[in-house]
Amino acid sequence: MIFQPVLNVFLLMVLFAPVIGIAVWMLVRGHRVMWTLRLVMLLACFAMLLRPGIPGGTTQTLATDTDIVIVLDTTASIVAEDWNGDQPRLDGARADVQAIVDEYPGARFALITFDAAAEQRLPLTTDTTALMSSLEILHPEVTAQSRGSSIGIASTMLEETLSTAADTAPDRARMVFYLGDGEQTVTAEPESFADSAEFVDGGGVLGYGTSDGGPMQITSGAVTGSGDEGTGDEGSGEYIEYQGERAMSVLDDSNLQDIADQLGVAFQLRSSDTAIELPEAPATTTNHSDSAAGSDADGSVGNVIELYWVFALLIVLLLGVELARATMLIAQLRGLAVRRGDA
Repeated sequence: MIFQPVLNVFLLMVLFAPVIGIAVWMLVRGHRVMWTLRLVMLLACFAMLLRPGIPGGTTQTLATDTDIVIVLDTTASIVAEDWNGDQPRLDGARADVQAIVDEYPGARFALITFDAAAEQRLPLTTDTTALMSSLEILHPEVTAQSRGSSIGIASTMLEETLSTAADTAPDRARMVFYLGDGEQTVTAEPESFADSAEFVDGGGVLGYGTSDGGPMQITSGAVTGSGDEGTGDEGSGEYIEYQGERAMSVLDDSNLQDIADQLGVAFQLRSSDTAIELPEAPATTTNHSDSAAGSDADGSVGNVIELYWVFALLIVLLLGVELARATMLIAQLRGLAVRRGDA
């Protein structure tokens, strides 16, 4: 038998002892039937709060003591249509972020996006649903407002995010995944990510696009749908043109390789027909388990079959008896009142 009390056992005893004492006292005084049931109800409530259970097998579990920062390109080129044929690159990026989330369970995730400026969309959190929701409603920069962008514009924000994480949780590892096409559309040299390297324990640079390039639909920044179902507008149906022809966004893998070298991680060119290759979690990754269930050194965690529901059912039945008795007493009192009125 395994117990996982909702409160400290001694605190539960302090809370229940006086009430149980009153029930025993009333029982001794001769109110046997009902106070016996009430005493049983109290003991059942006490047992339920102890959360008893029995071992129910083991499962493998791995929790990563790691902070992971996703840096995502949201320039117009992220919706260039050369992923899986003619799909926007953002589709591939979303799928890869989901794979990253699945690969490192228990990690904290932050999301930084960049176009003409960098923006932290999500601070470090274990809420992966919030991360994926942010990606689902994400839309690229408005085409009419685009003035070119630098692939390194997020370097300062990334360094600040990583250094803050290192200061507040020095025992946790840090990983960075940069997702983009490497296309520098301003004349200045891209900013370097080298200052972030000292805080990075792993990650990767993921490249999207092709050498032939892909056309980009004009984006307005409007949101399609309504309420919580709204999603970012990824295209209007009309395409960006340059000198009378459709403008093409072309992958620049050499720029992406430079970013990978600056961060000290590997570069990987992504395509829809190849599975993403993710590095192993850093050395700080630990196997976590529920101490009440027990765990093995290899990360096998014992499951527990909860039994508190048995005592909950018993309490419900006894409450039913109490309600039935109370209903009978009320009916009797009303009957007495009616007879007195008639008299």
